[in-house]
Amino acid sequence: MSTTPVRPSTTSAFYLQSALSFGVSAVAVGTGIVFLPVDAWMRAFLALGVLYVITSAFTLAKCVRDRQEETTVSGRVDQARLDKLLAEHDPFKTDVH
Repeated sequence: MSTTPVRPSTTSAFYLQSALSFGVSAVAVGTGIVFLPVDAWMRAFLALGVLYVITSAFTLAKCVRDRQEETTVSGRVDQARLDKLLAEHDPFKTDVH
């Protein structure tokens, strides 16, 4: 009996919902900033803040995904293989025939 771990998959509907939700929220906040009754420098500051939040959210999502992949069984097996190869490699070894 094989104990291959089941990899979770994202459905197309969930992916579409996530993309649309992101787009709608970004447009809504952008529209709110554009029509806010304040000076242009305040709008620019808020827009930069929103862009910073968006980029940090993408970075955090990538870090969470990478950490989760590291803890999977296949990730640990690949890391063990790499560690073994690195431990056995001797960069100063010369092949003399």
